[in-house]
Amino acid sequence: MRLAFALLLMLPAWAAALELNDANRAQLEQLNGIGVTVADVILQERARAPFIDWIDLSRRVKGMSGKRIEQLQKQGVTVNGVPGAFTADAPRKKESK
Repeated sequence: MRLAFALLLMLPAWAAALELNDANRAQLEQLNGIGVTVADVILQERARAPFIDWIDLSRRVKGMSGKRIEQLQKQGVTVNGVPGAFTADAPRKKESK
């Protein structure tokens, strides 16, 4: 029992998924690749409407490049419950007006 508990404590922080639509400022700022400015933009955009998916996030948050999204996914971040398979080479879809 003690061994199992000790192993559980040793799990990296990224092992537990973090939902971007539920994360608070402190949780966002703790992610590699997200600083104060990007966390602010995420929170502002999310206040308008929750993110639908990774593509929606990349369209609405300036500076959220494919590489940054891949980095977030590797840390266990999800968007709308989906871990995602976004790659840096995936083209962004333009919003139609």
